[in-house]
Amino acid sequence: MATKRDVLERVKEDKVRFVRLQFTDILGVNKNVAISVDELENALDGQLMFDGSSIEGFARIEESDMLLMPDPASYALFPWTKDKAPTARLICDVQNPDGSPFSGCPRGTLQRAVAEAKSMGYVMQVGPEAEFFLFKRDSDGGPTTITNDRGGYFDLSPIDRGEDARRDIVLTLEEMGFHVEASHHECAPGQHEIDFRYTDALTAADNVTTFKLVVRTIAMQHGLHATFMPKPLFGEAGSGMHINQSLFSNGCNAFYDPLAPRQLSSVAMSYLAGLMRHALEFSAITNPLINSYKRLVPGYEAPVYVAWSERNRSPLIRVPARRGNGTRLELRSPDPSCNPYLAFAVALTAGLQGIKEGLTPPSPMECNIYNLGEEERSSAGIACLPGSLQEALHFFANSALMRKTLGEHIFSRFIAAKQAECRLYETAVHPWELERYLSIH
Repeated sequence: MATKRDVLERVKEDKVRFVRLQFTDILGVNKNVAISVDELENALDGQLMFDGSSIEGFARIEESDMLLMPDPASYALFPWTKDKAPTARLICDVQNPDGSPFSGCPRGTLQRAVAEAKSMGYVMQVGPEAEFFLFKRDSDGGPTTITNDRGGYFDLSPIDRGEDARRDIVLTLEEMGFHVEASHHECAPGQHEIDFRYTDALTAADNVTTFKLVVRTIAMQHGLHATFMPKPLFGEAGSGMHINQSLFSNGCNAFYDPLAPRQLSSVAMSYLAGLMRHALEFSAITNPLINSYKRLVPGYEAPVYVAWSERNRSPLIRVPARRGNGTRLELRSPDPSCNPYLAFAVALTAGLQGIKEGLTPPSPMECNIYNLGEEERSSAGIACLPGSLQEALHFFANSALMRKTLGEHIFSRFIAAKQAECRLYETAVHPWELERYLSIH
């Protein structure tokens, strides 16, 4: 448990000149307030206010003052700033002016879900697998969709010309305290994946927000643009963020039972059933963009159907072969555009609800579900994930569990923001329409 004194000592050792107080808005966009190191002690004492009315979904104009409370455990030095003006960051909880938790803080939402798990005797462990694309920039420095290589899954240079950038991303992450387990080229040209070791849910969500910042920063240094957009290229695989998750109790993996079928405990099975029951309801959170649903289509290893399996990758949930303390469930639908605090919170509460109700999942589907006909899937009781953000919002808006998990503030503002996004998309004229219709109608 880091303290205020620990942070002040680290700042002195690292010769820090500026500190970025980092947080996310409801949509998962990284925000920060930069302060000089002379103001850090005041910030650590909870004396730094900011205008919440300018942040998506935070506060109305008449109640705009918000408080940033840094988490001392989140201190990290940005390695790329060492040679000029050493800059550190602290991840913050957003609070009301009186110091009470702000109901619109995504990090606070995950903390509430973690507290609920703790009250049931569990600690959630999360290992995210985030994918991203590296694209070339144009002569003005703007992003393009021109890939920097023609590599494929696990390809090595010289085919993978993004290897240098990926290597520097890994080195930077490790310097910031990440335990990187693997990094490699993914299926599509210009697509990459970096996996870091599992940890508790709050730290994992903090790590995802840091990961996105590091990837974009290092990519820019290599003259590239990094994007976590789920499906930037038509006809190629999209980017996912598989969420490997497990519950620990008294230091042991509660999903593991050496005497149970498949060595999966009743806790694991009920948690899995909870994920499946509420998958349609939380899809708007785990897949929050209109573009997200162009990834969730057959043929690209992204899940489309609500099922589970130990062996194949077409269902929503896969159970990797490892057992013991490595026993886990891999939720495969989320993509890296999601707000990790909200995504981990809704996954956790869905699983916990399955445990509370003692749910039992259906039998696993070991065949490739993409090859099943509609009647076969229907007879097996296999539901489809939402086919669009609008459809996902319908399930989300009617979910009592999502409303309870996120709280009325985030729940209602998320719906309003995403409905506005859908309306804008529906009324905009897209390049595809011009190409398709302009010359012939």
